[in-house]
Amino acid sequence: MKKHSTLSLAIAGLVIVGAALVIAQTNRSGGVTNGACCPSLTNPALLASMVAASTNAPTTPPAKQGLPKLLDLGAGKCVPCKMMAPILEQMKTDYAGTLEVEFIDVWKNPDATKQYAIEVIPTQIFYDATGKELFRHIGFFAKEDILAKWKELGVDLKAGK
Repeated sequence: MKKHSTLSLAIAGLVIVGAALVIAQTNRSGGVTNGACCPSLTNPALLASMVAASTNAPTTPPAKQGLPKLLDLGAGKCVPCKMMAPILEQMKTDYAGTLEVEFIDVWKNPDATKQYAIEVIPTQIFYDATGKELFRHIGFFAKEDILAKWKELGVDLKAGK
């Protein structure tokens, strides 16, 4: 009898964990995001419980003069966001002088969720050289896919400048 109870509890636990994972990766429209985290960032009570108010104000979206901009909004403890960090750092180096790359930690800067209308992290926002938003992506975004999106948007990035 004890063996049966333990097995039942283990199965119930796996079902609950599986459901939690599905819910965590489901966006508001019901679709599964690509490695997204924290779908309820617009809930002020949730944000207040996650972080204390930060004195660091988020930066404004316009890119530096004449440069397109990739803005990534995430958090230092979010797994997909951590996966994005080395990609962003490499892009900062590889495309210096061609592309501005910026990261905002929304747990340290909760006002950024409102400023940039962020509901799920990580979110990448692509801006043209004038600061006009061109595209948004939610979830992990591989470097090759980011470069392909820039090309699709008509921005030809040159590495090594």
